[in-house]
Amino acid sequence: MAVTITNIIPRKNPTINFEIQYVASNCTTVIDKFTVTNVTANNIIFGVHLVPSGGSNNNTNLVLYPKAIARYTTYTCPEIVGQVLLNGGFIVTYASAATSLVLSASGREIT
Repeated sequence: MAVTITNIIPRKNPTINFEIQYVASNCTTVIDKFTVTNVTANNIIFGVHLVPSGGSNNNTNLVLYPKAIARYTTYTCPEIVGQVLLNGGFIVTYASAATSLVLSASGREIT
């Protein structure tokens, strides 16, 4: 068994659509850090689904209910830290504005 520490989601702006941010490909992934930073003067809504392989984002895999991220703040998403994605599982996010948030996540890929 090999463990690789990696940026599973390098810093980026999530889009306003439901967007796949990461897929656990040929590994099991443990999420160690997950942050979203609002870089604007407005509250921005943000949500996260952890979807099992072959699934789709819906209420059964909603981990971070769409939440207002306050202006000029960083939210560390404690609901997501420590969660596990099995092979083929993926992270889907939603944001209410396209360039207002910066998303970043790191974790361990176990093969």
